[in-house]
Amino acid sequence: MSLDTIDVYDPDLYVTGVPHDQFAVLRAEAPVFRHADHELPDGFWAVTRHADVTHVSRNPEIFSSHRQTCFLNEQDPDRLAEQQLMMVNQDPPDHTRLRALLNRGFTPRTIGRLTDKIQRACDAIVDKALAAGTGDFVALCAAELPLVVIAELMGVPNTDRYKLFEWSNRMLAADDPELSPAPDEGLVAAMEAYAYANELGRAKRGCPVDDIVSKLVVPDEDGHELSELEFDLFFILLIVAGNETTRNAISGGMQALIDFPEQWERLRADPDRMARLAADEMVRWVSPVMGFRRTATRDVELSGQLIRENDKVVMYYTAANFDETVFENPHAFDIGRDPNPHVGFGGGGPHFCLGRHLALLEIEIMYRTLARRAAQVVPTAAPRRLRSNFINGVKEMQVRLVPAD
Repeated sequence: MSLDTIDVYDPDLYVTGVPHDQFAVLRAEAPVFRHADHELPDGFWAVTRHADVTHVSRNPEIFSSHRQTCFLNEQDPDRLAEQQLMMVNQDPPDHTRLRALLNRGFTPRTIGRLTDKIQRACDAIVDKALAAGTGDFVALCAAELPLVVIAELMGVPNTDRYKLFEWSNRMLAADDPELSPAPDEGLVAAMEAYAYANELGRAKRGCPVDDIVSKLVVPDEDGHELSELEFDLFFILLIVAGNETTRNAISGGMQALIDFPEQWERLRADPDRMARLAADEMVRWVSPVMGFRRTATRDVELSGQLIRENDKVVMYYTAANFDETVFENPHAFDIGRDPNPHVGFGGGGPHFCLGRHLALLEIEIMYRTLARRAAQVVPTAAPRRLRSNFINGVKEMQVRLVPAD
């Protein structure tokens, strides 16, 4: 394979799997590679080595999330200003101020208080899946858990949790005609979620309770609170980030355990010790968010390439997580991998994932529960993958669950 044939931007490629062969060529021959882009005549820089991805992540003053957002595709100029108000699309100091407010809802104490509820949710989910015997693992297990947790975290009525699932699917599936049949489907879903968030925030301001929403929309002891717009945008970000990433780590993790059956047996032999390490390895292996964009704020050199101001730069986490110079035997799924300095939650810096501890806790408890209760999870059909160059997603995974004795 030559550099002339490289194309890691085409969403059609990802329907059959991540193009790891192409990423390996880029890491070896052109770790900062000028890649074609049908939306930009000058293309973009594809960054694929672990060291370069972490460097870009940790230097927001050079590589901005704000100028053209963090999303891979080009944004509608009429909506760019609104997109830039979302935390994931901000740079310090605006990002620093907003993140400090949001941290109130993601303290270790707050997350720790969810442990028993997550365990109860996993018990109920696995009970139902085992009783069904066969079905779509994504719907039975992977999608259900983050929906329950987000609803609990945000004080959303449990009966409304499937609205969160539908909105996040439609917002992120713009390149998949099955999930987003109309060109403006994502925008319509965002507007519906925005309206729901507005009503939720208004209700919590009027009658605050002990949940994250009340912590964010009611002034703290220093008088700080999220504005109405900031909360609405955070709600949209949370239902996408908290739902899609955890769901796809769980489903992709199960596919890895199916492909590496000795790792399933290893997990079953000692679920208490192995589940947490397994959760981290699943995030590395899947890399649910495969890449984020940055925009250069000035001319800068990266691994010998001159990047000009306003150039588009894409950090490929899914490539960095298989960097042979960082991970021994990276194409082996190893649930005991330790240390595991993956960039599945970002490469450090101000945008390091706010909900990483919650996501790992959900994956850990789900797989500890499955390992105790199920002897096998056997595929009954090939998985159906999301058509996306952004989210590494499985739409459907038909399986048979064999109860443990």
